[in-house]
Amino acid sequence: MTSPRRKLPIGIQTFREIREEDCYYVDKTPLIGRLIDEGKYYFLSRPRRFGKSLLIDTIAELFAGNETLFRGLFIHERWDWSRRAPVVRLNFTEGVLENRADLDAKIDEQLEENERRLGVHEPGHSRSGRFSGLIRAAHAATGERVVVLVDEYDKPILDNLIRPDAAGTIRAGLRDLYSVIKAQDAHIRFALITGVSKFSKVSIFSGLNNLNDITVSPEYSALCGYTDHDLDSVFAPELPGLDRDEIRRWYNGYNWTGEAVYNPFDVLLLFQKRQFRPWWFETGTPSFLVDLLSRRGYFTPDLARRQTSLELLSSFDVEHIDSDALLWQTGYLTFHAVEQPLTGYWVYTLGYPNHEVETSLNAALLIGYGVDGQRAFANRLRLLQLLQAGDTSGLRTLFEAFFAGIPNDWHRANPIARYEGYYASVFYSYFAALGLDIRLEDASRQGRLDMALRFQCAVWLFEFKVVELEPEGRALAQIKARGYADKYRAEHHGGPIHLIGVEFSRETRAVVGFEVETL
Repeated sequence: MTSPRRKLPIGIQTFREIREEDCYYVDKTPLIGRLIDEGKYYFLSRPRRFGKSLLIDTIAELFAGNETLFRGLFIHERWDWSRRAPVVRLNFTEGVLENRADLDAKIDEQLEENERRLGVHEPGHSRSGRFSGLIRAAHAATGERVVVLVDEYDKPILDNLIRPDAAGTIRAGLRDLYSVIKAQDAHIRFALITGVSKFSKVSIFSGLNNLNDITVSPEYSALCGYTDHDLDSVFAPELPGLDRDEIRRWYNGYNWTGEAVYNPFDVLLLFQKRQFRPWWFETGTPSFLVDLLSRRGYFTPDLARRQTSLELLSSFDVEHIDSDALLWQTGYLTFHAVEQPLTGYWVYTLGYPNHEVETSLNAALLIGYGVDGQRAFANRLRLLQLLQAGDTSGLRTLFEAFFAGIPNDWHRANPIARYEGYYASVFYSYFAALGLDIRLEDASRQGRLDMALRFQCAVWLFEFKVVELEPEGRALAQIKARGYADKYRAEHHGGPIHLIGVEFSRETRAVVGFEVETL
């Protein structure tokens, strides 16, 4: 028997409202209970709109002893409702703080709100002193140690990354504030700090070296987000009429070395609108991200598969923003594999989490690489039509159009346009923005093919070369000489195999060579 449909909690981050309004709720209390039982100080990083604020609010209601809200949930029969702990909450999700004065005013506002709610007031000569006094006074007034919850600890810094001086002074203010948590250990029962980024502990948590970072703990991979099981059980009434495999392809795949999850915002909007669209991506992909990758000449084919270490992914800071760390922490890349080739030596493989991110990010990066947005859309539509028709001659005209529309001023201002990776990145991103079945640097005994595409009944094999001015005919010759098509003949049954060599001129910034052979 199918459960009745409930209200979709779109945009609702308040646990009480979700429970009292009979909204769908995925029970995270088994994991919350485990956190509380097994430790005291925690740090969790997750991308935006993953339910961090709801997690914080749920924990706050639990420690406040609001028993009726938890009836029917896992933790209800396992919690001591006779004890209530004072909860201090700091929330930096609202507004944009542009300087240290804005930050100080925000901290004062939040400390005052906590003092008023808890009925205590212990003024200090500094903000850190006032925070310390608040924790001590709340403990003394209630006889229970304090719970400290910090939501989006890093947002004031992230809002100012394009202004490093402002970001640095804000970071200093936050470091002073957060150092209080360790100093007041005797008065604290539990603490959780959440945010998008994993700033290096030296830069912002230098005084809080007892934090247990559970960002990539396998057992807490699903602490935020919805699992496949959640969709099939909790949201079962919403599934009829939607292709379950498409839901998975479009939105599943975020992974922090444990169980993969869906972004809740995507799922809820899909169930409401009944349309597959990049709901999460459309809510605010930072232009800073696209600009940074474009300026650095990030080789976009690498987005499909990156290998790195956890140390590099965690070395994010104002003075040094690693591209891979930024993409991973903001949710545009996720873990695909974790290997330990030597004891204590870990290798993390990153890639797109799902179809939504792959297509949307590459469409945005095309604009970052100098392509007008409307022209990029028209070119993608034309590419799809030509592939459907198997029109190889039309492809040459289109490939020329990929680069012809990029203004000379952009080329002059961006020296990356002289590198081979730039042309391959623009070319690849057009295909990836359509979400096509692409293999990059596909290995065979003879070498690595730049790109292979399977579409409908055809296979398309591409090799790219950058030449100075005139075509040299090396791209197609390499496909043939190294027998790249052999493995596809063995795998592919029926339909044409197109061998396509493309040459770009570094001087004219255009396609100067385009050779095709169809098998």
